[in-house]
Amino acid sequence: MPAVLIVLGAVLFALAGVLLFIGVRHFKEKGFLFNDAFLFASREERQALNKKPYYRQSAIVFFFLSAMFFVLGLTFLVHNYKLGLLEIPLIAGALLFTVLSSLRINKQEKK
Repeated sequence: MPAVLIVLGAVLFALAGVLLFIGVRHFKEKGFLFNDAFLFASREERQALNKKPYYRQSAIVFFFLSAMFFVLGLTFLVHNYKLGLLEIPLIAGALLFTVLSSLRINKQEKK
């Protein structure tokens, strides 16, 4: 096994671990909120914003990303590139969840 693939796998596993850590912190509603609704809001809007649904949304997206990088690292380490096909449903799931949950959050805020 080439050393480059081992290093690449280790880096991808580390990235998956960092994303998992951020996801867990977001579920606990701790730490900086990595969400575009929060990042692009003015200071006054940030104060009045109900952050709970945005923390939840970000946490689930970080879990999707963590799983994607874990599968990608596993693909490089075991040399089974068909395993990389699992990336497709994970990416599609993350995109679909992000769009649908954003629509749901906006609908709830307008009520």
